[in-house]
Amino acid sequence: MSEQPPAPSSKATFETTRQAPNRLLILGISLGLFLTTLLVYAPVYRFGFVNFDDPDYVTNNPHVRGGLTMDGVVWAVTSSEAANWFPATRLSHLLDVEIFDLRPGGRHFTNAFLHAFATVFLFAFLRAATSATWPSAFVAMLFAVHPLHVESVAWIAERKDVLSAFFWFLALWSYVRRHYWLTLLAFCLGLMSKPMVVTLPFVLLLLDRWPLRQPLRSALRVKIPMLGLSAAAATAAYLVQRSSGAVREVGQFPLGLRVENAVVSYAIYIVKMFWPARLAVFYPYPHDLPVWQIALSALLLAGVSMVVLRERRSRPYLALGWLWYLGTLVPVIGLIQVGAQARADRYTYLPMVGLSIMLVWGLAEVLKSKVAISAAIVACLACAALCEAQIQYWRNSETLFRHALDVTSGNYLAHHNLGVALADEGRFPEAITQYQAALQIEPDAANVQTDYGNALAKSGRIPEAIAHYKAALRVLPDSPIAHNDLANALAATPGSVPEAIAEYQTALRLKPDYEEARKNLAQVQSNAAEMQYNMGIDLAKSRKPEAAIPHFEEALRLRPDYVDAHNNLGVVLAGAGRAQEAISHFEAALSIDPNSADAHVNLGIAFSGIPGRMPEAIRHFEAALRIKPDPEIRQMLDRLEKQR
Repeated sequence: MSEQPPAPSSKATFETTRQAPNRLLILGISLGLFLTTLLVYAPVYRFGFVNFDDPDYVTNNPHVRGGLTMDGVVWAVTSSEAANWFPATRLSHLLDVEIFDLRPGGRHFTNAFLHAFATVFLFAFLRAATSATWPSAFVAMLFAVHPLHVESVAWIAERKDVLSAFFWFLALWSYVRRHYWLTLLAFCLGLMSKPMVVTLPFVLLLLDRWPLRQPLRSALRVKIPMLGLSAAAATAAYLVQRSSGAVREVGQFPLGLRVENAVVSYAIYIVKMFWPARLAVFYPYPHDLPVWQIALSALLLAGVSMVVLRERRSRPYLALGWLWYLGTLVPVIGLIQVGAQARADRYTYLPMVGLSIMLVWGLAEVLKSKVAISAAIVACLACAALCEAQIQYWRNSETLFRHALDVTSGNYLAHHNLGVALADEGRFPEAITQYQAALQIEPDAANVQTDYGNALAKSGRIPEAIAHYKAALRVLPDSPIAHNDLANALAATPGSVPEAIAEYQTALRLKPDYEEARKNLAQVQSNAAEMQYNMGIDLAKSRKPEAAIPHFEEALRLRPDYVDAHNNLGVVLAGAGRAQEAISHFEAALSIDPNSADAHVNLGIAFSGIPGRMPEAIRHFEAALRIKPDPEIRQMLDRLEKQR
């Protein structure tokens, strides 16, 4: 296969000649892009995790915390947790644990590192496809430092964005260089990083028109298997998200509203590219949209489309960029609504490249070379400054969600997550205020009710907390977290331990691997068993052995491995003339703890009163004496041996 890229066909570039590329210049630009990207994102290396998706993907995920083990690899390949299947992304998180443990700085560095490499491959792809060095560098720099991309890079949970972009641009570069097997491999790895990569074959078809001008037969040769993989990946992603409940029903978001929101989102992303202000980590879905906003958005999209259609032959880069932008946003534009957000800055990560190509090649045509270069430099510097400012909001959860509340309205998620951040610092009154604000916007938010209950419980307001846990369960009856948290509150309420145990058991039924609920249940059962045991002891000492029996039995029901309860129940039963039952409890105690001297002594005493079992009695006294060289045990053993 030829390694030479096709000749560029754009009418104009910043370059005036098509001389052989200066390899040193290309290397210098690539290195400059790489280092500039790392430098701009240097502040994130000191940032921590945030409480939005990071817990699910990393901090609270036991599979990830375990590192790169065989079990972890199997989980990464098969897991559909968090409504996603992206094994390559999960494997990258496992690898991070091996390198950086759970330190967030290392994970931030990995994201920035991948973003920098994606930037270099974007430059290399455009340079190879068009032979236009400076326009390619400008597009890559916009990609590197545009504020809209901060969310994808500064958010650890968005590893899927930067990793998929790395493979996306590697696939484009290798396609231009005609390394088709590498293209196919990179595409597969991209799909395993984020399903949004399904649109790559479509982009390759656009590139075949401009700038590559590939014949249709040649173009389809590599894309047929890619189209099959895209269809399979899209189907799998939809099924995984639907089974997890992430796909919203038409009743929640009517189809008409989805179409209107999609049109407005397409327009807003364009506006944000040129005026990246008031960016937020979460944009609430609107209940309705103003007619004027829908109309203006539709006019903008229609107007650009008409210009692109008219200029498709003379300025083919416009068609490439516009269709790139429209097409790559299709999976996330909201016609199939996943999640509760109206739009997201991270969704522009790959699509904005199409708009950048339109802008840069257009500037090259209408402006003189020096003016165009000056405009490019100014634009890059402005983006870098805005990017640095936007990065600061990702310092921690509190700064992130306070900013979101400053630039959006009706944002229940921002109120909720800010409340969680405040509660984690022990600032419960402030957290409660945020939870109340969230519930005013979204009264049926079960997770807000649960966290509100936790804040109340930690403030000593247990009855109020119980009310909010029950409110959460009315909305989401199958929530293991709400059942566990309700159980914690009930366990702290006198007389409610049986209810608490039932709630823990429900949580474990709903989520058998819920380790926290399992530990809580064991602790509550142990405490309750000890209380019953102590009541039995008190009654036995008060010469009320018959009344002590049910308490010892209840202690053993709650904690079957309670050795002292077996022993003392056996003693009481033996005193009541129920020797066989007593022996079964002494034997149960020894099966749990073979070194229980008391159980050996009790068995010895029980067997000594049964004809023909004196040898067994003596053996148990001898075992007790070996475990506990006590003079009293020696005396009892001597008396038995004299009786033998």
